[in-house]
Amino acid sequence: MKVVIAESWQKRLQAEFDQPYFVKLAQFVRDEYSTQRVYPPGKLIFNAFDKCSFDDTRVVILGQDPYHGEGQANGLAFSVADGITKPPSLINIFKELQDDLGKPIPKSGNLERWAEQGVMLLNATLTVRAGQAGSHQGKGWETFTDAVIKLISDEKEHVVFLLWGAYAQKKGAVIDAQKHLVLTSKHPSPMAAQWGGWFGNKHFSQANEYLTSKGLAPIEW
Repeated sequence: MKVVIAESWQKRLQAEFDQPYFVKLAQFVRDEYSTQRVYPPGKLIFNAFDKCSFDDTRVVILGQDPYHGEGQANGLAFSVADGITKPPSLINIFKELQDDLGKPIPKSGNLERWAEQGVMLLNATLTVRAGQAGSHQGKGWETFTDAVIKLISDEKEHVVFLLWGAYAQKKGAVIDAQKHLVLTSKHPSPMAAQWGGWFGNKHFSQANEYLTSKGLAPIEW
């Protein structure tokens, strides 16, 4: 089937789009958008792929669901549109970044600038009903995003995978840790972070040190 996605991903994922599970998933998503309020806006479902080409991908950050509040989700994991209040998890990400690299907390929670440098901000599930967290889980998105992670692991070298929380770590089981750097920690959500294991993980500096050691440009976090 025809899916509109950035060309560098299109040719590598076309076999996935032709799978029966994806055809069924696509029909489910179309039905949801026509009968429910669903996030992100339809044109941004594949924004993570549009903003970060396969060739440019140097870092992968795995999220779970898009934000389900009004105007929040923009198709990038943990990111919100300009002008939207930063969610608690994103605030904790910026706090750790500040502690790790001395970066001031930005006014906007829009992480497009990361994506455009080669940070793949990939949610496990790419759509969600308004106000209903997890409502599009178990419909096929997870199978698709598992295939994306395996594709990156298999066909690239020296990618940094940031796996925050048990869900992301389980999803990262397909990553070849001999070829890539896999960093794990607690999730940045306030509930998880308060028990320790998020703050002080220094993932941002570790990612850049690894990239530099492999002759790759660091990320301007």
